[in-house]
Order: sequence, then C-alpha cells, then structure tokens
Amino acid sequence: MGTEQIPVPTIHPSITMLSEEQILAVHHTSLDILARTGVVMKNEQGRQLLLDAGAWEANGRIKIPERAVMDAIATAPSRIPMHNRLGGLTMPLEEGKVFFGPGSDCPFTMDLETGERRRAVAEDVRRIAHLCDGLGQIDFIMSMGTPSDVPTLDHYLHSFIQMIRGSVKPNIYPAVDRADMEDIYTIACAVAGGETALREKPFMMLYAESISPLLYNDESVDKLMFCAEKGIPVTYPPSPNTGGGGPITVAGALALGNAECLVGLVLTQLIQPGTPFLYGMNIAALDMKSAIVSYGAPEWATAMPAFTDLGRFYGLPVWGAAGATDSKVVDAQAGIEATVTIMSAFLSRCNLVHDVGYIEYGTTSSMEMLVVADEAIRDVRYMMGGVEVSERTLARDAIHRAVPGAGFLADDHTLDNWKWAQWRPNLIDRMRYDGWVKRGRKDMTVRASERAREILAEHEVPPLPPDAETVIAEVVKRRTA
Repeated sequence: MGTEQIPVPTIHPSITMLSEEQILAVHHTSLDILARTGVVMKNEQGRQLLLDAGAWEANGRIKIPERAVMDAIATAPSRIPMHNRLGGLTMPLEEGKVFFGPGSDCPFTMDLETGERRRAVAEDVRRIAHLCDGLGQIDFIMSMGTPSDVPTLDHYLHSFIQMIRGSVKPNIYPAVDRADMEDIYTIACAVAGGETALREKPFMMLYAESISPLLYNDESVDKLMFCAEKGIPVTYPPSPNTGGGGPITVAGALALGNAECLVGLVLTQLIQPGTPFLYGMNIAALDMKSAIVSYGAPEWATAMPAFTDLGRFYGLPVWGAAGATDSKVVDAQAGIEATVTIMSAFLSRCNLVHDVGYIEYGTTSSMEMLVVADEAIRDVRYMMGGVEVSERTLARDAIHRAVPGAGFLADDHTLDNWKWAQWRPNLIDRMRYDGWVKRGRKDMTVRASERAREILAEHEVPPLPPDAETVIAEVVKRRTA
C-alpha cells in the first residue's frame, strides 16, 4: 500500500538583492538628496507645481520635502493594465508578472538579408515590430531604430506609425516634445476608437527620461505632464550609470536614480493623482577603459533586482532591461550577457523588461538577437516554473514497475507526460553531429536568421482601422507641410 500523497505547493525561485535595512538606507538617502541637495527644474510649470506642493528654491535648486514624495507614492497605482491595440488585456503590470520587449533609438541595424551593419530606416521599425508580433516571448514593442530616411524632428512620429502598423502588442514610445506627443496621441485615439477608449484600455506608454544627475529639462517634463493630463501610462527612468551619470558604486547610483525617478512620480501625481507610473531606472556601467555604457555589464544584472526591491517597497510596478549585449555580433558573448540579465529579470520579478535584441551596447538592433533572446526567455521561463512535487510527478507507480537497468522510455508514465514534462527548444540545436552536418552545419546565428525571415514571411498582423490610416495621412501631411 502506497503512502498518501500530501499536496505540496510549488516554489517559484526568486531573489532579493537588498535587505530591509538596505532598502531603508537607500530610501532615506534619496529623500535627503531631494530635500538637501535638490534638483534643477527647467520646466516652469513643473517648478511651480513643486513649489505649490511644499518644495522650496535655493541657489537654483528645487528642494523637495519628504511629505510630497510620500503623498505621491500613496496615490500612484500598484497595477498598470496595458492592452494591445485590439483592446485585449495582454500585459497587466503587477506584482509577480514579468514581460519582455525590445528597446528604442538604435541608429544602426544589422540587415537581415545582407548581414551588414547600416543606418536604420522607417521600414526597419515596421519589420522589427512585425517580428516581435510573431515571437511568443516578446510581450510589447519599442522602435529598435532611429529612422534616417525621415525628417530628424519627425522620426519618433514615424517610428510610432510603423510600430502600430507592424504589431498589435502594447507600445512603449518616445517623443521629441509636446507637439510630437499631441500628434502621436491623435493617431492613438483614432486607433483605439476615441479618447475615452484609449484612457480605459491604454495600449501605449510614454518612455521619457530626466538627465542624470538631477537635471529635468523642459521638454522631458512637459511630455510627462501631458501624459498625466491625458491618463496615458508613463515610465520616467533616469540613467545614473556607474561612473557616468551616477556615482561609481551601485549603491550610490541606486540612491541617485531612486531620487530622480521619484521626482517624476511626484510631478505626475500632482497633475493627476492616480496617473499610471512605471517606476525604475537604467543602471549600467560606464566602462573606464572603452568609455562605453555597457549593456552587458554585471552591474546591470545586479542593480535591476535592487531597484525592483525598491519598487516593491513603494508598491509600484517596475521598469528594467535585459536581453542585450555589448558584442558587435550574435555570438557566445551575446548569449552570455543576454541570458544573465534575462535570468536576473525573471528572478527579481521586474515587471516590464526592455532592450531585448540590442547589440553593440544599444547602438545596433538585430533581428537575429531578438530571436535568440526569445529562445533564452523560453528557456529561463521553464526554470521559473519550479519543480512540481505531486502524485503524477513523483512517478511512484512507474518506479515500482520499472525493470532495474531497463529505463522508462516505453513506460506509460513517460508516454502520458512527456509533452509537458520536458522543455523542448525551438532554436537550440540538439541533433547528432552527422545530422547537423547533413543540414548544412548551421550555427545559432544562421538558424535565428532563418527563423526571423520565416516569421516575417508567414506571420500576419491585423491592419489598422481605415479611419486610423486616414488620420495618419493627415498628420504626416501637416507635419511635412
């Protein structure tokens, strides 16, 4: 007679980087930065909002009291329900959920057909969005390019248009200024079916930044306030990279970045309490030898769980980055750097994770890298499921009937459970050597390239509503004129 199996909850692995004492130390240091050091606020409306909320001005700096910060934390929502452009809730940014997507603003791309590095154009933005739409582990889109074939001041507008044509997935977009925001907003309302529909089911989120250390330029703050007025979700991560915009130490960068991000939070909540705000920062390392901001540095994988701990402390969903590399090609270095950060994002439960598919420290986009990272995310996601311990997984009956030394390949338990019990790769190669040779000796990059071209050829994206295309044409014509 077998022993009764008691249900056992499955542990899903996770990490914390900061202890309670460390979180409080960073928090109080950030409050001290805001109240004693202060920030430079170039936007007059933002300056007046802060002064009216109890801040004061001294020596050109705005000093922000603790009360204003804590009031903002209290009114900001802990959940941001992001929809796709068809109205489906596909990305609820909330405790425990992790979503991945690409980044923006790459001046270069690796041409999928030629393999050559070249300037990005508007069509690249659409094709990359199309690829992301067909990749199962990519949850949202960003432009992955700075189009060189459109007017410089219009490139964010054209990128937004190409993104929504290429994918239905939630959209994280930058903009130049308020005028840019207004045109993008007009198009988004046409896609969603009006202002009310967009507010109720947002499919877009603004990505804007302050300038580390402690500088808030006019345009950046103006965009932030526009979103608060319209109810558009916003993320406002500073970039206090260690040794660059931030102190050389991760703890110092955290304290500064936290202070800078909280200013953005305060401004949005002063405009409209309850404005959806995605907390976070970008902390990489300014390499002292090459003077590049390293996207593959372990500082990034270390800082992300740390500021995720801070976001959890504040009860806010969190922005992060993973799946990128400093390598100039999709190689072993790319795989190492991307996977380490993907693992860090999963284990910390960072909610929205961007920059997937970057190579060359964020300068170049790569469709092959996107496909490789998609596979890495699938791989790590399996591990994050933990180990189910139950009657079916303990396989007691199968073990009881096993012939010593004969194995379980033909056992009913294997036949009944193999489809879900084992992870199966899409891109990773497990063929025997002779089979691999017979199929052309294709390495990972070649297989990724083939997979990308297959998705672009076969995956269909629902078109925009005709009314939206009409509005796009009108906006572009007006901007061109």
